[in-house]
Amino acid sequence: MTQEEIIRIAMEQSAADIGCRAEDLMSDKSITVPYAPAANAKNYYEQPIGCNFISYGNNVVAAATDELADIASEYISKFDFYHCFETPNMHWLNEKLVPFGQTVCFMAEYYLPDLERLKCLSCPYELRLLEKGQFEDLYQPSWSNALCSDRKHLDMLAVGAYDGSKLVGLAGCSADAELMWQIGVDVLPGYRRQGIASAVTSKLALEILERGKVPFYCTAWSNIRSVRNAIKSGLIPAWAEMTVKSADVVKSMNF
Repeated sequence: MTQEEIIRIAMEQSAADIGCRAEDLMSDKSITVPYAPAANAKNYYEQPIGCNFISYGNNVVAAATDELADIASEYISKFDFYHCFETPNMHWLNEKLVPFGQTVCFMAEYYLPDLERLKCLSCPYELRLLEKGQFEDLYQPSWSNALCSDRKHLDMLAVGAYDGSKLVGLAGCSADAELMWQIGVDVLPGYRRQGIASAVTSKLALEILERGKVPFYCTAWSNIRSVRNAIKSGLIPAWAEMTVKSADVVKSMNF
């Protein structure tokens, strides 16, 4: 798989996620489209969604419901696309959303492999590849980023770091789209800063590519530890997303 194929697959998937064309994400002008996710949208999006903003660094594509389309269009035309994902501009958006019972909910940055930099990294511990069926007993709080107990059927592969018989670090991936598997990683507190996270992440990314899938990684901008791991592992920023949901849903998340 080439670097061009990786970004093409990611853009086509993002287009399916919101109901635009992949070419829209490469335009030099920001665009608003009706929010109409395809049947093959990533399976972790929980409806209803009022609007989803996506940028691959060229523009913003805003996919909005009918009632929010005018607000979304005004927002992406009022501000430079790279300022649409930050304050103080988001406050303008939120004020417009309040009468509709909507608010900004999720924001995240997504990473894809840089094939020139991605390679197996080492750490002081043994790395083991775990195929599906070999990590059923690992659905525990310590590994809640690497594996998802609510969606076990989507977890496809994992790479563990072992200190003797003790699992000390784990990267797992879920089949969140047909061609894109998302990586999550956990390391036990007493074993951090030893290169474990980047070792299991990089090995898992290569294993995913070997299976003809695109590995991707998601983190909040403020999660510096996670961002550093992505970059060290050979992953680079590819796109950003910001999702608008019901204010009631957001309120429920804070209690």
